[in-house]
Amino acid sequence: MKLSSDRYLREFLEFAHELAEISGALIRDAFRRPHSVAVKDDASPVTPADKAVESRLREQISARYPQHGILGEEYDDIQANAELVWVIDPIDGTKQFAAGLPTFATLIALAHDGRPVVGIIDQPVTSERWVGMSGAGTTFNGKPVRTRRCEHLANAILATSAPDYFDAHAAPAYQRLHETTRWSLYGAGCHAYGQMATGCIDIGLEAEHSAYDFCALAPIVDGAGGAITDWQGDALTIHSGDRFIAAGDPRIHRQALALIESTWHPNLGARHDEL
Repeated sequence: MKLSSDRYLREFLEFAHELAEISGALIRDAFRRPHSVAVKDDASPVTPADKAVESRLREQISARYPQHGILGEEYDDIQANAELVWVIDPIDGTKQFAAGLPTFATLIALAHDGRPVVGIIDQPVTSERWVGMSGAGTTFNGKPVRTRRCEHLANAILATSAPDYFDAHAAPAYQRLHETTRWSLYGAGCHAYGQMATGCIDIGLEAEHSAYDFCALAPIVDGAGGAITDWQGDALTIHSGDRFIAAGDPRIHRQALALIESTWHPNLGARHDEL
């Protein structure tokens, strides 16, 4: 399928909005109600709401577009090599959801030939929705938004989910960036990248993340004027590794990549001079 015309993309974007409405209704009904929390094999938490939301969204996708693939956090992949693949994180920030904190969101993305072309960050409790589509600008609750200018890392606000995500090999890169930027924020999760798109945060660095964690963010950051790649500077796809970096101003994105390159190697981990 050729997506040179935005007709198909807009059709898929409208469907993504439908999915967000469905997930939002389920999440609002479950938020701050008693529920069990299980721990998965990877030590991450999961609630019945995570599974219920993803299951419902998968049903909707399969009914509307049976030829499309689906990647999600809670269930096995479906047709992962299809030309068009939906990528879902039903509740990005399950720990916060379980704790009754509204700093989580549903992430919905569509990838074409592996590259994210539609992305939604939806927080149904606070009624916040960021939307990005390839070739179009980013919106927040329907209004266009842009990243802000930040010429030097020394003036940048850095966000990361938590320092705990950086293992011994990745920690030197994070620590160097932490020391170089103005100050750091923790625990914002996907919200940090929505706020990057609205011009409130300058740079984000993550490790131990999966495609369903970052695919929705890519069109949103790109469409707002920012840059988002893996740690080697390559565009994100559903096949990317578990590390990514985003910046509202492409200039500090390039500066941060150079800093990472000086401390970390994708095959060797930390540089020998950092060990």
